[in-house]
Amino acid sequence: MTADARRVVIDTNAVLDWLVFREPAALALGAAIEQRRWTWCATPAMLDELRWVLARPLAARWDQAKELALTIDLRALATLCEPATAAPRGALVCRDPADQMFIDLALGWPPCWLVTRDKALLSLRHRANARGVVIATPGWWQREHTAPRSATRRDAP
Repeated sequence: MTADARRVVIDTNAVLDWLVFREPAALALGAAIEQRRWTWCATPAMLDELRWVLARPLAARWDQAKELALTIDLRALATLCEPATAAPRGALVCRDPADQMFIDLALGWPPCWLVTRDKALLSLRHRANARGVVIATPGWWQREHTAPRSATRRDAP
């Protein structure tokens, strides 16, 4: 990891946007991770969930992309982090218990970004920002990192 590398936690659907659906904003984030300009922090449980979702059926038009995503060595792309054994200081509770692991990990590694399209996680963005975690959509992450610094805000998705 380079001295200026940044940390990002990516929820499962945003990873799917990158690896399967090839959404432009998610591809920009993926390129930053692949080039090691950003560090993707994930727990083994997050990667297991991603593999489980990739194994489920998708519309036939996504079969080839899904199969390709299943061949990717996720552990080579992600930096494995141990899940918090206790709630991090200043823990926030997500309305969706399945998404709690993403906010907990991000809060355990500030400063950090959490990239998601999930409304339950996005609703925590103002309180998370006060704790050093920026929660944003892939599109907002892309705009933040391709726009001049003076024209951006850290607290809006």
